[in-house]
Amino acid sequence: MERSDTVGRNRPDQDGTHRLAFERNKKKIFATQEVCGICGKPVDFSYKYPHPLSACIDHIIPIAKGGHPSDMDNLQLAHWTCNRMKSDKLVRGKGPQKSTEILSNRVLPHSIDWIKYRHGKS
Repeated sequence: MERSDTVGRNRPDQDGTHRLAFERNKKKIFATQEVCGICGKPVDFSYKYPHPLSACIDHIIPIAKGGHPSDMDNLQLAHWTCNRMKSDKLVRGKGPQKSTEILSNRVLPHSIDWIKYRHGKS
C-alpha cells in the first residue's frame, strides 16, 4: 500500500469547514476539563507543545473512522502522547460489549513515565 503525501492534510477540523467550530469547542474543553480522556490522569496546562504531557484535543471516534470533526460529543481533552499512542484506533473498555459500541478509550498502556523523561538522556 502506497502512502500519499497528502495523508493527514486537508482535515476538516484543521483547514476546512469545521475549523471554527473545532476551535470554539477546543476552548470550551480546555476551560472545563482537567483529566485526560484516554489515560484518566490529570492534564497539566503549564506544559506546552511539544512536551509529551501537553494538552491537546482527541477525537473519540477518529475522523478516519467516521467520527465528526468538530462535534463536542466527539472531542475530549488528552495528553499529547496519549493521543499519539491512540492514533486512529477505536479502543474498547473491558467487559461485555456490543460490536458497534465504544465503551471506553482509557485502557491504553503507558510505556514511558513522561514526568521523569528527559530528552536525550537515558
